[in-house]
Amino acid sequence: MTKEYRAKVFKSGNSLALRLPKALGITEGDDVVIAPHKDGSFSLWKESDSLSVLMGLYGAFSPGFMGRGRRDTDQEDYDWGDGDAGGRAA
Repeated sequence: MTKEYRAKVFKSGNSLALRLPKALGITEGDDVVIAPHKDGSFSLWKESDSLSVLMGLYGAFSPGFMGRGRRDTDQEDYDWGDGDAGGRAA
């Protein structure tokens, strides 16, 4: 397991800020992605590492994930004739 860091949130102008330890390897000017989770936790990574993060998630799926394929879903026919973006065929 990796080392755990603790930090305090503070007010900076009209925003909230979080001081990150240098040991995390994030440098001034780096773009980061912050992903909130349903349980209230967050994940944070450098935007330049997004592909690595995505590929790391690949192994997180359960062995039977999509074992039966996507399966087709019922979809309504779309009326492309009148140019109306929301027009569905009856």
